[in-house]
Amino acid sequence: MANFYKNAFYTGTTTNAVSVYTTPTNARAIIQNIQVTNEGGSKVVKAKINDASDSNTSNQVAYASITGPTICNIAKGPIVLEESDVLTLETNDTTNITAVVSILEISREDQNG
Repeated sequence: MANFYKNAFYTGTTTNAVSVYTTPTNARAIIQNIQVTNEGGSKVVKAKINDASDSNTSNQVAYASITGPTICNIAKGPIVLEESDVLTLETNDTTNITAVVSILEISREDQNG
């Protein structure tokens, strides 16, 4: 078993939900934070998990109305993802908004496997 620390990045290019991270089939993951940077204006940001074990049902796990310029963490606690779950981010305005997701991935294989 191996632990990997990873970042996943988001840049606003569409107002549709964008897949930011997919948990590998041989791992689970813990999202520590979803740090959103809004360089200006008012934005609504939503984070959702597509639950692979429940027919990819989409569950909203974070929501923030952000007026910029500001940086904030919209994950108010750890979020656990199971095998093949997908984290998506969505915003109502794509101008000057980015995010970084900090992830601990727990793999059932070693680093060289």
